[in-house]
Amino acid sequence: MTLIARYRAFVRGLSVNPVGRAGVVLTTSSFLTFLFMELLRLLGVLTNAYIGLITYLLLPTLFVVGLALIPLGWWLYRKARARADRELLAERFSPDAVAPRPGGSRLFVTVVVFTLVNILFLTAASMRMLTFMDTPVFCGTACHKVMHPEWATYQVSPHARVRCVDCHVGEGTGALVSSKLNGARQMFLAMFNAYERPVPTPVRQLRPARETCEKCHWPDKFYGYRQQVRVHYGMDRDSTPRYTTLNLKIDTGEAAGHAGIHWHVAEANAVRYASAEDERQEMLWVEVRQLDGTWRRFARRGEPAAPTPADWQRTLDCVDCHNRATHIYEEPEVAVDERMRRGLMDRSLPFVRREVLGALLPDYPDREAAMAGIAARLEGAYARLLPEMTAAQRQALERTITAAQAVYNRNIHPLMAVRWGTYPSHLDHRHDGGCFRCHNQELVDSTGAAVSHDCTLCHSFLAYGSAGPYQFLETPTDNDSEAAMHRYLREEFLKQGE
Repeated sequence: MTLIARYRAFVRGLSVNPVGRAGVVLTTSSFLTFLFMELLRLLGVLTNAYIGLITYLLLPTLFVVGLALIPLGWWLYRKARARADRELLAERFSPDAVAPRPGGSRLFVTVVVFTLVNILFLTAASMRMLTFMDTPVFCGTACHKVMHPEWATYQVSPHARVRCVDCHVGEGTGALVSSKLNGARQMFLAMFNAYERPVPTPVRQLRPARETCEKCHWPDKFYGYRQQVRVHYGMDRDSTPRYTTLNLKIDTGEAAGHAGIHWHVAEANAVRYASAEDERQEMLWVEVRQLDGTWRRFARRGEPAAPTPADWQRTLDCVDCHNRATHIYEEPEVAVDERMRRGLMDRSLPFVRREVLGALLPDYPDREAAMAGIAARLEGAYARLLPEMTAAQRQALERTITAAQAVYNRNIHPLMAVRWGTYPSHLDHRHDGGCFRCHNQELVDSTGAAVSHDCTLCHSFLAYGSAGPYQFLETPTDNDSEAAMHRYLREEFLKQGE
């Protein structure tokens, strides 16, 4: 009897009823399909992310279900026939298969071989499944509706080459188990449509920054300065550019002899705080460790001291400022300025900044309405502003519409209730958040001294809303109304080289 004939006889013997036949079909088909899909993947034919969900999650699950159905079918068959297993085996299989042999009957050897094959297959499939579940593609697409905002921003972020699990899971068995339990909870929330919209922040399950961020970014190795030129465009006809240039002091203070931005997270320093409801927005108090090991507390001015819950207290680390290190949602003005700087929105169109912002800011009910609304708003505006539009202007308008729609698609996600300003960044202080959560006049120590909020504490100004990016490096003229500020900021920057 050939090997294929023996396999067919074995399968017929197990197919004792519809349950057993279903188990055999599921097990065999899922096994063969898995091998076929893996072959296509290795050949580079299949690259779609959703194929991974089928190959590494669905097919192994069907295989296990099929394996479970086979003994269940046999148990139902034995119960219905009310006979001993030996009699049923002799009835379902040939005498040669069940005949005793020194190493066990042929049927026993067949079962052992298939058991080993199943174990090897499930081990390989499980390893591939775990590997696939660690990829950003799985994180971003498995729960497409829920994770689409995070997936969209991740792909254009500075950390697009860093795996999600490197920050959200971390290293070690404990971190892995904790993440899988949390993932199971999130899966059930997604299945029953019970998840929050938008996804709440801050994410309290993140691994500590010293275990994640500082694997690549070591605060004590940040030296010197980093220059940042920001271009803002006006709402006038020409969308006139104005420049703000910052010379960021990124030192920890150890080498420079004075504090820089990363002083807050230097290994020799410690800052801790308590925020209302642990939202990390409104600070109740801030404490700084002194050289003698004591803590200097800055509390809200005029408010009586009150105990704060332990889970509202936190030691400051990277993500307290870099809270949108990867999933960066832009402010509309910043997004438009950046696209104009890159030439994606054409300044040759009159009032282009004003009109694009006017098209982006309305609260559209869904993505389709937004795409149509943005195009209609800009088409209508330039039908009035440019009644005799040239071919070049038409092309510029089409590029601008495409860029505006891309800005919306990246930052706004109506299905998850993500709107403008849903996820603010604490990396600066354009508004009242960011640095000003701690550096303000309302947090004072026991002597009434406030946390420093000097503008030049963390950066020097080389230009501020100026016509040129380095205006403050030039010598101010006598008729300059801001000559005193200009001179002060110039001297403050130049003395850093002394």
